[in-house]
Amino acid sequence: MTAPTGAQVGFEADIKPLFRDRDQRSMRTHFDLWSYEDVRANADAILEVVRSGDMPCDGDWPTEQVDTFQAWIEADFPA
Repeated sequence: MTAPTGAQVGFEADIKPLFRDRDQRSMRTHFDLWSYEDVRANADAILEVVRSGDMPCDGDWPTEQVDTFQAWIEADFPA
């Protein structure tokens, strides 16, 4: 699977589904991973931890998911 280009990446269709129910619940005390505003405000920190493999705690994101998240950031966070 190839990561979409930045112009094709949107929050609802591509980014929000990257975060599972479990991820959203575990981060709820800090911010809401299903909220466009919260994810945008914390995008650099989220990218850092998913790239390093520190999040999610039960396994690394595949490279394609990290690339999709980065493409969304580089495309200036399309909704």
